[in-house]
Amino acid sequence: MMCTISDPLQIPHKYYQRGDLIIGAITFQFGYIFDEIPFHECPKAKFVPLSTPKNYQHVLSMVFAVKEINENFKIVPNVSLGFHIYDAYLNAKITSQNTLKLLSARERMVPNFKCDEQMNLIAVIGGLDSDISLQMATILGIYKIPQIAYSALASVTDVKSELPFFYRMVPNEAHLYKGIVQLLLHFQWTWVGIIAADDENGERFLHTLMSIFSKNKICTALRKKTPVISQTEETVSSTETILAKAISIANSKVNVLVVNAEPHAIAWLTWMIYFYSLLEDISVDSISKVWIMTTQWAFSKQTMHRAIEIQVFHGSLSFSIHSNEVAGFTKFLRDFHPHLQKGDDFVRIFWENAFDCIFLESNDGKKNHACSGQEKLENLPGTFFEMRMTGRSYSIYNAIHAISQALHKIYTFRPKFKVIEDKGRLASAYLQPWQIHHFLRTMTFNNTAGDTSSFDENGELGAGFDIINWVTFPNQSFLRVKVGGMDPQSLPGQEFTINEKAIMWHSTFNQVLPLAVCNAKCHPGYSRKKKEGKPFCCYDCAPCPDGKISDKKDMDDCLKCPENQFPHKNRDRCLPKIQNFLSFNAPLGITLAFLAVSFSLITVLVLGIFIKNQNTPIVKANNRDLTFSLLISLLLCFLCSLLFIGQPQTVSCHLQQTAFGIIFTVAVSCVLAKTITVVLAFMATKPGSTMRKWVGKRLANSILLGCSLIQAIICTVWLSTAPPFTDSDMHSLAEEIILGCNEGSATMFYCVLGYLGFLAIVSLSVAFLARKLPDSFNEAKFITFSMLVFCSVWLSFVPSYLSTKGKYMVAVEIFSILASSAGLLSCIFFPKCYIIILRPGLNSKDQLFARNLKV
Repeated sequence: MMCTISDPLQIPHKYYQRGDLIIGAITFQFGYIFDEIPFHECPKAKFVPLSTPKNYQHVLSMVFAVKEINENFKIVPNVSLGFHIYDAYLNAKITSQNTLKLLSARERMVPNFKCDEQMNLIAVIGGLDSDISLQMATILGIYKIPQIAYSALASVTDVKSELPFFYRMVPNEAHLYKGIVQLLLHFQWTWVGIIAADDENGERFLHTLMSIFSKNKICTALRKKTPVISQTEETVSSTETILAKAISIANSKVNVLVVNAEPHAIAWLTWMIYFYSLLEDISVDSISKVWIMTTQWAFSKQTMHRAIEIQVFHGSLSFSIHSNEVAGFTKFLRDFHPHLQKGDDFVRIFWENAFDCIFLESNDGKKNHACSGQEKLENLPGTFFEMRMTGRSYSIYNAIHAISQALHKIYTFRPKFKVIEDKGRLASAYLQPWQIHHFLRTMTFNNTAGDTSSFDENGELGAGFDIINWVTFPNQSFLRVKVGGMDPQSLPGQEFTINEKAIMWHSTFNQVLPLAVCNAKCHPGYSRKKKEGKPFCCYDCAPCPDGKISDKKDMDDCLKCPENQFPHKNRDRCLPKIQNFLSFNAPLGITLAFLAVSFSLITVLVLGIFIKNQNTPIVKANNRDLTFSLLISLLLCFLCSLLFIGQPQTVSCHLQQTAFGIIFTVAVSCVLAKTITVVLAFMATKPGSTMRKWVGKRLANSILLGCSLIQAIICTVWLSTAPPFTDSDMHSLAEEIILGCNEGSATMFYCVLGYLGFLAIVSLSVAFLARKLPDSFNEAKFITFSMLVFCSVWLSFVPSYLSTKGKYMVAVEIFSILASSAGLLSCIFFPKCYIIILRPGLNSKDQLFARNLKV
């Protein structure tokens, strides 16, 4: 037996209202299942009560919008709008059939023919499901009839070229995916599950989202597919399969589930949860998950889910098409009466299913209570019907107004488009649907709710999404709370917004932010370490190595502290380094400063003694002027050590080494001049000696000035080429910044020390040779001891200086200055002070001559 087009499936439900121009619509109110198809007869459809009462608001929003436009004569004057609504039943075959019915006469399906009673169809709205909408677009595109879909749809490769007459009263899905990722990243949810329908759209949703998740370091811990509503009873998934999926979802440790909320996916998900609660004998409310729903989510239940609790969805988040309160719609619903709806084949079934009653004329002996028709829509639970316009109803409402605004422009510019008038009325018989297409594509309009709507270049709504938090109550009511949004038209970086404080989480979370991670986060002081064979969201926590820290949770790598900071022992933060320099307030600095001042006072005392006794033989014996010069230079040596104490400054750095080098050179030059004077004086006493002309102040002064001038020249070259400067050593000590003076030129620094050492060795050598010369007040012995001390100190200084850091390095140099200066002072002048103060009898000419005679 062959089935022809004259044997269409007899689906009874439609809603028709006359008008000069007709707007078609394909909605989803009920479900159909086909019986097993024998080969000897045509397939027959079996109606099943898969009724979703809330979807009837889609019909009412269209009725309300058409009524509003027809009552406003400023929009399309003298032209009335009508509509013709069919149900899609989520079935491709029935959708194709009913789409063809919209293109045919009212009571017959004769496509491609113009009949007398042919409706003047100008546009079509629908459908709810992606596949249904694209099924319609394939047919309507042939006739160039504009179609406006009102729900989220599968993306098309090139909408503009493939479906030029296809519009969507929803934003681009790319913004939805981006919003989901931004939401997960905001709450640091990286271990999430995905639930989608087991069809092409669900597969596309899974593939797209998983790819985006991977790029943003989010792991897909759970992937589940819900069965689609089948065409045959045998292919419907068994109860065992449903239970297996429900148990897997409920028992998983995944707290956050992203759901592609296609109507049939949500229906099966609800059944899964319900069966699981019965199997485990638990309350649905105890299943604590954070559900993130896509735009198709409308928090609606089918009539067969009447007894199922909705508390499991408490605290859910969904991305919703923006909607607003439409003035007059609530009153329209309050005044709604089923007996007044002529031509509406949906209202009776909706009323009976929603209020669980039966009209008397169709009771057929059933025990359900009778429908009076006086029941109030506002008394229905929110899962069955809402008095506030839902997102999808709002999209249908805007779609009707978009069509009316296009008609308004056609009427306004009718001479340009040669639309014929008939007795003052727009001749609707001559209006072609393709004329509306031009205006829809470029139109921007404001609806009665105050929102601005327009289509972009791809025929999609140029807007974003609202983020809704769903708060449920035990009496099957709920609240939708806007907590954020995804607006692609905002400034870069401000597209995503969320108000955490406004979110109500599932009761089991006790208003604590739910966690969605594979394992506990790594605390500060640790970094993430990949687990072999596990997804990248699963990791171990490894302590930070020495010298590095992590100051946040879940850091991929530990970080080095800035140069002026060092890691805390817990390696969770950086602490400021202490400045390391020899301070006047530190015990070591105080001690050294005290020694320097003490030795300076002793030197002043010795100088005072020598000045007071300057005419005595012991003072005059070894060049009184050199003695005073040596004491003054030793005084300056003690005082110059103070330049090394305190925080280094540019001036102090310039003076430290140069002043030390020049002053010490003067002191050593004085010692050298004294020693040479002693040797020459002895040689001059020999008969016939020619050395007498060299004995005197002139030679001593020449030695002093000549040796000092060479050191001064070296220091001048040093300061003019590469002078010392303040420096900060960040690395030598882990917890301290060494503040000091950098020599600038190490070569010049060691030239100063080398020249000073050369003079000291020469002085030591000459003094050593002259130590046994017969002279009552011969200083050579004392100079020999003093220079031995001096050379010993500075020979030990070099390795000690190079092996220490920070303030201790400076302390070594200060100690060397003080020790060497004190050695000269004590070895040369203390014996003389002993004679001057305690043995003044030895300080006389007689004693001098007596000692000379003995020799």
